Amino acid sequence: MTTTATEHAAAHDDAEILDALELARAGTLTILDPVPADEQQRQVSELMSPLCWDLAHIGHYEELWLVRALTDAPPTDARYDDIYDAFKHPRRERSSLPILDAPGARAFVASVRERTAAVLRSVGEDRLAPDGPDPLLASGFVYGMVVQHEHQHAETMLATLQLAGDFVHPLAGDAITASAPPAELPPDVLVPGGTFVMGTSAPGWSYDNEHPAHEVTLAPFRIDTAPVTNEAYLQFVDDGGYDDPRHWSDAGWAWRRQAGLVAPEFWVRDGGGGGWTRRRFGRVEALPAHEPVQHVCWFEADAFARWSGARLPTEAEWERAAQGADAAAANLWPDLSADEPSSHRWAPSPVGTRVAGASDLGVHHLLGDVWEWTSSDFHGYPGFRSFPYREYSEVFFGPDYKVLRGGSWATHRSAVRTTFRNWDFPIRRQIFAGFRCARDA
Repeated sequence: MTTTATEHAAAHDDAEILDALELARAGTLTILDPVPADEQQRQVSELMSPLCWDLAHIGHYEELWLVRALTDAPPTDARYDDIYDAFKHPRRERSSLPILDAPGARAFVASVRERTAAVLRSVGEDRLAPDGPDPLLASGFVYGMVVQHEHQHAETMLATLQLAGDFVHPLAGDAITASAPPAELPPDVLVPGGTFVMGTSAPGWSYDNEHPAHEVTLAPFRIDTAPVTNEAYLQFVDDGGYDDPRHWSDAGWAWRRQAGLVAPEFWVRDGGGGGWTRRRFGRVEALPAHEPVQHVCWFEADAFARWSGARLPTEAEWERAAQGADAAAANLWPDLSADEPSSHRWAPSPVGTRVAGASDLGVHHLLGDVWEWTSSDFHGYPGFRSFPYREYSEVFFGPDYKVLRGGSWATHRSAVRTTFRNWDFPIRRQIFAGFRCARDA
């Protein structure tokens, strides 16, 4: 199976690791630099933290794992173990805590980084080797965990800014338009039945929930060649899909009525012609027909699939269909020396415009466009062992969370791999999530 460059590789010397940490920080600050301090301190939704809480939490997490876990150093401020612990305070409470303001958060993360660099220089390359004696340091795992954590919070910050109403982020620009007509793709692909190896047991920067590699046997199935587009989803909306309970599960219909859902989040009725536009980072734009639909919850994805005579794929089916997918070959990051979000896309690619990097079976747009809902609940694989702490994965196992795969346009390449597992409540719409459908063969 082809993997992304960072799927199982890790930086093994302190210069490479520090470079990865600095690139992550540059990306975070590039997002925040244009945002006024009062906007960073505002809670735009009870679903999201204030941006300055996220930034200080990034610093606190780094201090915990790259300074305090590796030395006997004291905390910068003992109160931060409470204020910036994501499990002690739900997001809706965080603005009421004595959090650092925007300048204070920035100063804090800078001071932590100085301590991190000093500790890193004292670690020694032998302890960072794949066979090093400390599993926390082997293959630089703990550094990769912190790098990916910051990148994941950068994506969370982008979701917060998308919820921020009229604030126009100057880097977002216009949605992507294809420079040439998109390639015509077949509607779906047959995936033969059989046994494949799911997950990974290789050393590197992968998370505990991706381990261990194990065999899974699947019946043959068909899966959409590409994610469902805005154009296709609009047919469901126009056909009254939101008003027909036959297409919804009981729980989904109850949520659709309670939340008053009529279309994906951020779709806006065009007052003139009665059609739809969308709001994206403070701008109202024409609905791009060929982009994958975003900001739909699991219930909406499930309802569309039922309406179309299909279903959502299981996560095992998704991973089997994705074998061989290569985000780098798809040229998602044309300038590999520039990780800052300003050099990235701020929207998914139109379907059919990035035909390189498809999976071995010819399935497209699997990586780095939209997170894709699957039908699967979030559980550990057979033989799962939590590492290095239960709260990363294990405490979320169970039927309350659905698995998403593939990574979005806002996901850093360090988390864009075929084995990466994301999860969220089936009602969540602020994340950059879409879906594709599957059918029994």
